[in-house]
Amino acid sequence: MTDAAVVHIEREDGVAVILVDNPPVNALGEAVRRGLVEAIAEIEADAGIVAAVLACAGRSFIAGADIREFGKPPVPPFLPDVVAAIENCAKPVAAAIHGTALGGGLELALGCHYRVLKADARVGLPEVTLGIIPGAGGTQRLPRLAGFAAAIDMVTSGRRVGAAEAVEHGLADLVVDDDPIGAAVAFVRERAEEGGPHPVTAALPVPEFSEAEFAKAEAAVAKKARGQLSPLRALRSIRNVARMDFAEGMRREREIFLELVASDQAAALRYAFFAEREVGKVPGLDGVAPRPVARIAIIGAGTMGSGIAVSCLDAGFEVTVIETGAEALEKGRGRVTGLYDGMVQRGRIDAAERQRRLGRAAFAVGLEAAGIADLVIEAVFEDMGLKREIFGKLDAVMPEGAVLATNTSYLDVDDIARATGRPESVVGLHFFSPANVMKLLEVVRGAVTAPDVLATAMAVARRLGKVAVVSGVCDGFIGNRILATYRKQSDFLVEEGALPEEIDAAMLEYGYPMGPYAVADLAGLDISWANRKRLAATRDPRERYVTVADRLCEMGRFGRKTGAGWYGYASDRNGAPDPLVREVIEAASAAAGVTRRKIGADEIRSRILAAVVNEAAKVLAEGIAARALDIDMVMVNGYGYPRWRGGPLFEADRRGLKVVLAEVEAACAAGGFGWQPAPLLVELAEKGGTFADYSAGVRL
Repeated sequence: MTDAAVVHIEREDGVAVILVDNPPVNALGEAVRRGLVEAIAEIEADAGIVAAVLACAGRSFIAGADIREFGKPPVPPFLPDVVAAIENCAKPVAAAIHGTALGGGLELALGCHYRVLKADARVGLPEVTLGIIPGAGGTQRLPRLAGFAAAIDMVTSGRRVGAAEAVEHGLADLVVDDDPIGAAVAFVRERAEEGGPHPVTAALPVPEFSEAEFAKAEAAVAKKARGQLSPLRALRSIRNVARMDFAEGMRREREIFLELVASDQAAALRYAFFAEREVGKVPGLDGVAPRPVARIAIIGAGTMGSGIAVSCLDAGFEVTVIETGAEALEKGRGRVTGLYDGMVQRGRIDAAERQRRLGRAAFAVGLEAAGIADLVIEAVFEDMGLKREIFGKLDAVMPEGAVLATNTSYLDVDDIARATGRPESVVGLHFFSPANVMKLLEVVRGAVTAPDVLATAMAVARRLGKVAVVSGVCDGFIGNRILATYRKQSDFLVEEGALPEEIDAAMLEYGYPMGPYAVADLAGLDISWANRKRLAATRDPRERYVTVADRLCEMGRFGRKTGAGWYGYASDRNGAPDPLVREVIEAASAAAGVTRRKIGADEIRSRILAAVVNEAAKVLAEGIAARALDIDMVMVNGYGYPRWRGGPLFEADRRGLKVVLAEVEAACAAGGFGWQPAPLLVELAEKGGTFADYSAGVRL
């Protein structure tokens, strides 16, 4: 008999439906694996059964492994053996797939003789996103069924594909709009009546793919992986399909899988996986109900406001976009509709869906239009006077109980809140550009922000599909405050002898998607210049200050938008080193009395990353972030910190805080006045503690 708790068999006129019922996502825990093996054995022994359907209860097919088993020794029956039992069944087995079939779920489906998909189903092998590769035949069966090009794309990226694409790749024998189980029962019964042989994926011929094509694929995967091991290991396993028989390929796949499971990168990616889910559980908000939000007003229809509007429309909210005048409003309308036009052109949505989403949008001139909203999000320029003026006027417009949010990157949310008569209803929502794409959302809790207002912000963020992290109030909050130290240490290195392209290359090698100077050019140098000028009055004259960026801005070099910044863009759209920038740098070094020297990539990385960890430790100790994982998820999801490294504080813990402290001391010595090791880092290093322990309340 099967495990009654999670797997049972239903018989429909000679066809056995093996139903997995392991909510919430039918994960492949040990009980499910054992139940499936027992079910196949029972079907083989029952002469009254001619075929079988593998199906799942609930909202999804099997969506992968049981996350509770992550990082633990595997327990039999092992998934490759379960897949082999299905594949070797003498009676045809069809998978009836609805929702998602991911990882081991898709590997099980590949072991079935046939696959029936509901039209909105999605399938994929996302193991590389956890630092591993498919370990139950995914790299060996998928190329035989879908071809090498499709398999390399899906496996090395972890990308999910819809039913239509699954058909193109040969992954689906039938797609239906409704009742995939019923359709699969009828389909597999017909195949049984026709007699065998039934297709066995492992026995399919190996498609052609040249060594030159593999080499080209390897170069492309390596470029995208940016130091992550699992995509290249996955490609190696796929390549084995062309080099060895199925049994040997399976043996090598398992070896690579087990090697990666034990790797530091897999541990970091598991940490990121769990941290992303934990970050939304805000300490102190248990049992606090959010205020209801159905209508959102967005003040400002620039690039940021338009992106926020699209994000809210995508999530199903009714949205009113507000501007000060008709001309600005029409430009905003054009931005919003343009974003949806782009989605249609790229095939992300169809024209009907575009119309449905835009049908929830209204555009209006004047703050009075915000009066029907449950939540207003101000998204105007980073100007404290303007923001305070708007919030002062919102008191007379917004209904009682409405939440007032400001999208600010640096400014004091408490100061903005004091402009209203309801500061407890004010919260910061720091979106990242483009707001409809970037996952991170910093939710800034003011000194008097009400718990249910914070809960409302988090609930809206979840509906928007964001990774929402709560921050306290300080200049730059969590991310931009840490970024400021990253940039300062980078500028010190430039003044001392490193060139922008050398620093960018060093950070690319570490795993960042872009270096700090390429990012600055993309964002616009004028933005950070305005912030530096804002802070100039309070800057201690003893503080080390590098003038290179200011000099570039004074020359009108604001980055890509002006065709010149840290790099020149006249000859290369991606930017090329500019001799004029080198002249500016050398002049600034001379004016500061600094003798330039050659600085290697290791020193560049060591000093920059030490500055990041040190500032992060201060942010944690001050309570701006409640936990180390909050900081790590901000840096991973908003600032390009390599996900496969887990985050700066996770990696610091892994390396050992005594080692990290020595690097921080060197970086602080270079920084001069105002740079000192964070007291928390010093304390933890001396006592043998970790940032994770500190976050969990463990005191040594």
